[in-house]
Amino acid sequence: MKVSSSVNNPFVNSVNGGRTAAAPSTGGSASGKSAVDLSPAARHLASLQNGDNDIDMQRVQQVRDAIAAGQLKVDASRIADSLLASVRELLK
Repeated sequence: MKVSSSVNNPFVNSVNGGRTAAAPSTGGSASGKSAVDLSPAARHLASLQNGDNDIDMQRVQQVRDAIAAGQLKVDASRIADSLLASVRELLK
């Protein structure tokens, strides 16, 4: 199914390839430019998209090898303590 831009709404048709064009003026002295302020949470999410937080594939392979060899030791109390600490941090 192909969706075409047959809508005659200038607000819908003003988006071009991921870049937003200025919306038609409704009067007044608007310059056609707009600014967006990101919340701290949005800035944090944007920072997570950079390459600094990639997965450590060497560590992943070490864990896979330990599982395959039956040598992986799981400390349930350490996992529980970490989960509780995480929940406490979220509840602050």
